[in-house]
Amino acid sequence: MLEGIVRESTTKGATAQLRRDGYLIANIYGKGVENISAAFAINDFMRYVRNKDSFAFDVKVGENIYKVIIQEYQKHPVKSEFVHVDLRVVIPGLETFYNVPLYAIGEPKGLKNKGVLVYHKRRVKVKCSAENLPDSYKLDVSDLDVSESILIRDLDLGKNVTTFLNPSVPLVGVIKAK
Repeated sequence: MLEGIVRESTTKGATAQLRRDGYLIANIYGKGVENISAAFAINDFMRYVRNKDSFAFDVKVGENIYKVIIQEYQKHPVKSEFVHVDLRVVIPGLETFYNVPLYAIGEPKGLKNKGVLVYHKRRVKVKCSAENLPDSYKLDVSDLDVSESILIRDLDLGKNVTTFLNPSVPLVGVIKAK
């Protein structure tokens, strides 16, 4: 479980000092949950997020444990380091929107015909409750040739999961290289 500290002061100076000390600034929020200003050791946070096995994960801040998802993050424009992350609390039974990640599995046969695999979307916006939240969508792209795509309508969303995207929106495809 990822552990963080509660930020006592949210002033500019206190935030800068935490960043110099190797902490990632975070806000934790959700419907019916009081907003929490927190900080995580940046190395621990990155290691945990890279190796997590589910979309939603547990964090401990102070004495409380929250099941959260990464809603948004900010990176430094030059150093490409994370400087801020927003964590949204996943509330059981509440239907809400989530941006679930997409992963392409396999090597498209169109790559041998001078094609390039292109992600049209990296995430799919779905509406569901926390109990039905998928960890990710894995798309088998091994049968894709040049000028072929996998569309929203080809995606198996899962039980009690809906999306309001147009069914003809492409997710991944193979295009001809120039």
